[in-house]
Amino acid sequence: MLAHQRHSVILDAVRTHGGVRVADLVGELGVSDMTVRRDIGELSRRGLVARVHGGAAAVGGRSSEEPGFAAKSTLATGAKRAIAALAATLVEPGASVALSAGTTTVEVAHALRDLAGLTVVTNSPRVADVLHDPADHDRTVVLTGGVRTPSDALVGPVAVAGLAGLHVDVLFLGVHGLDATAGLTTPNLDEADTDRALLRTAGRVVVVADSTKWGVVGLSSIAGLDAVDVLVTDTGLGPDARAAVDHHLGELLLAPLEQEGPPS
Repeated sequence: MLAHQRHSVILDAVRTHGGVRVADLVGELGVSDMTVRRDIGELSRRGLVARVHGGAAAVGGRSSEEPGFAAKSTLATGAKRAIAALAATLVEPGASVALSAGTTTVEVAHALRDLAGLTVVTNSPRVADVLHDPADHDRTVVLTGGVRTPSDALVGPVAVAGLAGLHVDVLFLGVHGLDATAGLTTPNLDEADTDRALLRTAGRVVVVADSTKWGVVGLSSIAGLDAVDVLVTDTGLGPDARAAVDHHLGELLLAPLEQEGPPS
């Protein structure tokens, strides 16, 4: 079993039960005690679990807790790049595209840099920086105004007003969490409102989110899963989650994850 697969099992157990013992994981995963402890240590360093004596426990887990951009940019980096590369194949040259703020959408921006003739609308200064090139007059980048959040999104009434009346071919939306019941969520109320404004601009809605986002519920729902045309995630998404996604939306695209080393 690959490291990212073991991490998914550990995270699922912690989310379901609030904690998990090393001894139980050794039996379930079929790996050594040392491997499990190393995995828990890695998840703890990434802020996803709390390392406790004999196992792992849930961190604060508050629905209103909003990690900063720098913290999120260190998580699931390989998955985000693979998701972005796959998502970029959905865009034709000359299209109009909206990108929300987020670490995965920044990777999408990098993947779109070589596509000709794009018009890009975004509430992310980082996305705008990636795609803005003064020497390239073939691409237009429109950055909304607004108040900057810890995740580097421009939100609030100014951002919503700037998006009013715009119509783009496709929106790439990054989210804090996805859930079969809660739908697309964020811990920031103003960001939820701005994301809904982005949804209203889009002819097609593509959510880009790595598989660790499944089951995470933020304070505010942006929209239900049925508002999504395409979900681009990775092959770490579990079978129950895939079944829920298939039930609610039209298309699921899975980016392959690179092997993180030989199985333990």
